[in-house]
Amino acid sequence: MQNYAEAVKDFAERHATCLTVVFVAGVGVLAFRRWMAGGVCRSKARLEGKTVLITGANTGIGKETALDMAQRGARVILACRDMTKARIAADEIRQKSGNGNVVVKKLDLASLQSVRDFAKDVEKNEERLDILINNAGIMMCPKWKTEDGFEMQFGVNHLGHFLLTNCFLDLLKKSAPSRIVIVSSLAHERGQIHFDDINVDKDYTPQKSYRQSKLANVLFGKELATRLNGSGVTVYSLHPGVIRTELGRHLFNSFPMWKIMLAKVFMRLVKNPWEGAQTTIYCAVDESLANSSGLYYSDCAPKKPAPQALDDAAAKKLWDLSASMVGLS
Repeated sequence: MQNYAEAVKDFAERHATCLTVVFVAGVGVLAFRRWMAGGVCRSKARLEGKTVLITGANTGIGKETALDMAQRGARVILACRDMTKARIAADEIRQKSGNGNVVVKKLDLASLQSVRDFAKDVEKNEERLDILINNAGIMMCPKWKTEDGFEMQFGVNHLGHFLLTNCFLDLLKKSAPSRIVIVSSLAHERGQIHFDDINVDKDYTPQKSYRQSKLANVLFGKELATRLNGSGVTVYSLHPGVIRTELGRHLFNSFPMWKIMLAKVFMRLVKNPWEGAQTTIYCAVDESLANSSGLYYSDCAPKKPAPQALDDAAAKKLWDLSASMVGLS
């Protein structure tokens, strides 16, 4: 035993610098991971008797958000395109939460007709809607088009949710106080609304389109809050963080192998879906936000968005354009 201890001591003395570097690096990685995890929603609010609708709730942060809402006692509607995955997710949420009041409904945000059919179904069968969470999205996909001919990222991330939200405004007002939560992204900071080329036909890149759609989310939230002022319906947009979810599947598919390997290492350090869902949950339930509307959040705290997301004229212009594109004008 004494020889073993001496051997360890000798090794430590001869490799002191190397061991110090490893220790410091390890502490640095742990600190970085903790910083990336971000804030946590501490609210204990209960949601018995309330109805929450979440788009894209069969996976990732949408699924974690749905689980949290179910654990708080809400009736939870999973609005999803893939019904098989949605039913599996709903079963898991019921089992983990002990709440059997979790239902699945078909919604394809790439189809305006699907949005309208879904909205009619909800209005016919639901007496109230207390929290609408616009969570679903697509990221960095190729130049695809929606069923109605719109660029896919703008069509799904913004237009589909724009129409969906407008379809539910009467039900939300009837259920007031109620909330609308819009999941955007830090990517909006480098975004621009291309009013003269909204489908990005002239110079399409996945990044350019994605950034535009995420800026549109924040501008939509801003204008929506203005229009709903005094109605009892409050609006929140947010950046959930960098998260290990399926959302980046199109982005990574375009990487060379060495970048994919680096990305996989980096993704081990970013937020997991539970951590990524915290700001969405915070905006949906935290009591301190009851009288706030139209603000942008990150890590469970208000944050000033990019200057172009504060442009009142752009927000109104985008609203008018969007209403025309989805047939609301």
